[in-house]
Amino acid sequence: MNIRKILLLMLLAVPSLLAGCAGSSALTKEEKPHNVILIIGDGMGVPQVYSSVVVERANNSAFLRFPFSGFSRTYSRNKYRTDSSAGGTALTTGHKVDNYHVNWGPDSARYNTLFDDAKAKGMSTGFVVTSSVLDATPASTYGHVPYRKMFDTLSLQMAQCQHNVMIGGGRKYFETGNRKDGLAPLDTLAKRGYTVVNTLGEMLTFDGDNLVALLYEGDPLTAPARGNVLELGTRKALAMLGRNEKGFALMIEGSQIDWACHNNDTAYLRAEMADFETVLNAVLDFAEKDGHTLVVVTADHETGGVTLPAGDIEKGENEVHFYWGNHTGCMVPVFAYGPGAHLFSGIQENVDIPNKIRKLMGL
Repeated sequence: MNIRKILLLMLLAVPSLLAGCAGSSALTKEEKPHNVILIIGDGMGVPQVYSSVVVERANNSAFLRFPFSGFSRTYSRNKYRTDSSAGGTALTTGHKVDNYHVNWGPDSARYNTLFDDAKAKGMSTGFVVTSSVLDATPASTYGHVPYRKMFDTLSLQMAQCQHNVMIGGGRKYFETGNRKDGLAPLDTLAKRGYTVVNTLGEMLTFDGDNLVALLYEGDPLTAPARGNVLELGTRKALAMLGRNEKGFALMIEGSQIDWACHNNDTAYLRAEMADFETVLNAVLDFAEKDGHTLVVVTADHETGGVTLPAGDIEKGENEVHFYWGNHTGCMVPVFAYGPGAHLFSGIQENVDIPNKIRKLMGL
C-alpha cells in the first residue's frame, strides 16, 4: 500500500475517532445524580481542613471519606479577595459579581441560581446554616440585591422564594417592630403555606412540607454552645426534601468557620470544624445509603491566612497561626462524592462548580 492510500485511510478514520471520543464523554446513567448537596465551609481553606484532619485522627476525619478533591479559584469580578456575597453568588449561579453583591451583576442583571433551576425541574430545595438566614451565603440561594446588608429587602425576597426548607437564625429581621418598612414577611410566609418555628423542638417535630426555622433572634450561638443544631437541621432537611421523587438540591453552610478565623480564635475554629465534620459524616452516610446523591464540599474563600507551623500527628495536635483577620485570595479545597464526583478534581474556577452540577443534574 502506497503512502497516499495510507494517508487517505487515516483521514477517513478521523471523523469516526472524534465521534467515539464525543460518545465517551456523554454521561452514563450512573453518573447522573438524583440529588445534590452543596456544602460550604465559609472561610475554610486547606490549612483549616488539614488542622481538622489531624485533630480528628482517632475518628478518621470525614474529609478522608471523599474519593475526589481539587481546588477552586475564588476571586470576584472586581477584587482579588472575594467577600462572601460574591463568593456565594459564584457558587450558586455560576457568575462572578462584584464584592457585596448578591446575585446582582452589571446593569442590575439578576442571575438565576442552581436552586431556581432545580425548582423549575420539580425538585425540592432548601438550606441549613449557622448564621442568620439573611447572611451572604444563604441569601445567595434566593436573593438579588446590590448590597448584602439590605436585610429588609432580603427578608421580603426570602418570604417570596420557593425553598421548601430554610433553617438558621435572624428572627429579628422578620419581626415588624424591628423593620424600617413596617412590613411583615412572616405573614407572607404564613399565607404561602409555610410553618415558621422558633425552637429546635418545634423544628424536630414538624411534619409538613414547607418549613422556616428561625431558631435565634440574631446569629446562632457558637459551637459548642449551640449543640448539634447544624446536624439536626441537616437531618431534618434531608428527611423532608428526600420525599420528593424528582430529587432535591440542598445547601448547607458551616458559617462560623469564617467568624472564628476573623477573630483569630483557634479554640473557636476547632469547635466549628468539629461541628462541620459531624455534618459531613451525616451527609456522607445519607449519600452512601442513597447511592444517587452528589455531595460537593468547598469554601467561598479562605479567612485569616491560616498556617500550621508545627504539630504532632500521633497526638492529634497542631499549632494554628493567623496572618490577619480578613479574607485571603488563596485557592480553597473542593471535595466530591457520588455520581459525577470525578468532574470536580483539578483546579477550577468557583463558577465552574454550579455549572458542573447543572450539567450533571440535567438542569
